[in-house]
Amino acid sequence: MISNRFSGVFLAAFLASASLCAAEDIDCENAQTQMDMNICADKDYQQADKALNVAYKKAVAAAREMDDNVKDMGEAYVGAVDALKRAQRAWIGYRDGQCEFAGFEARGGSMEPMLVSGCLADLTRKRTDELKAVYEQQN
Repeated sequence: MISNRFSGVFLAAFLASASLCAAEDIDCENAQTQMDMNICADKDYQQADKALNVAYKKAVAAAREMDDNVKDMGEAYVGAVDALKRAQRAWIGYRDGQCEFAGFEARGGSMEPMLVSGCLADLTRKRTDELKAVYEQQN
């Protein structure tokens, strides 16, 4: 039996893949149907996720530089990369749980994927800003 969490994910994935061809024709500034709004919300999340991945790679590089700058002081001072990776894994768990919860406002309804994707996009953009701060403070 598939859990409710995964059935919601399957539903969102199915809706996205079933409408992939039509998605390119959608004017997301003027989405009219719930299906279009769901697709546009997913597109927004996908863009935010791409930006997050770029920021994360730069943050890891900055953390590696932090570690390199202190490694001659001893192992007790090294660990920025590992701490960042642990933080990112924990954040992903938080984001996924929080956005699953956000979907309960319209649980089982056609609006649920839009609410989940909107939450994912919002939290992902916020995390991207946090990661940018890591490498921008070194400049």
